[in-house]
Amino acid sequence: MSTSGKVLLEPAWILHHYPYRDSSLLLEVFSREHGRLGLVARGARASKSRWRGLLQGFRPLLLSWSQRGELGTLIAAENRTGMTVPGTRHLMSAWYLNELLLRLLTRHDPHPQLFSAYEQALKDMDAAEQPTLRIFEKRLLQELGYGLLLDHEAESGRPVTADALYEYRLESGPVACDMRRDKGLFLRGSSLLALHAGRLTDMAACQEVKHLMRAVLSLYLGARPLRTREVLRQMAISRGGDKPPDVPSSIN
Repeated sequence: MSTSGKVLLEPAWILHHYPYRDSSLLLEVFSREHGRLGLVARGARASKSRWRGLLQGFRPLLLSWSQRGELGTLIAAENRTGMTVPGTRHLMSAWYLNELLLRLLTRHDPHPQLFSAYEQALKDMDAAEQPTLRIFEKRLLQELGYGLLLDHEAESGRPVTADALYEYRLESGPVACDMRRDKGLFLRGSSLLALHAGRLTDMAACQEVKHLMRAVLSLYLGARPLRTREVLRQMAISRGGDKPPDVPSSIN
């Protein structure tokens, strides 16, 4: 809801926050009707702030703000009930979703359907972490205009068949092939069709799709690595291994 340059009681999530000036916070917010935006929460870090402990990630909120330029000013914040949030075991994967939104969405570009997909992903995370991440990545790419061709061959236009093998060529789509080679992205037709339908129940399909999504997202993320991946790498080093821990391994 908005009125006279003010937005009132907008469903939103805080993607990240940073210290701002003496006692304030700069919030990176994802809202349903206004997309990603930056808000200044004045005095939020003060010991007697009315918002102390409220402005956190993965907490469903209703936010009100005034907008006069690039950054808005937070007016009010309250809890939004009836939402499921991911458990502690899946917080790293949830932060991964936040980082994708921060890196790929431009400010003040509404994506209400993506907002719903984000909330659904947070809800589904505990039950099926890896399928949830892959399906959200697909929805994110669709919203950005980079939707993947998954159910038809790129060159012939023939329907993808479950029992065939395909090489996925970035920025075009799947091409039927006879065998896997040392280089390239190869997926079974059943994996492509499962991603297309949003029903990734087979773990082998999840692994194939994970490699595909990592390659596609890299086209748009650029050379700067995701911080969540770097955190996992440091966790692995601290544990004396060369791979991320088992639980967050779903992160691309």
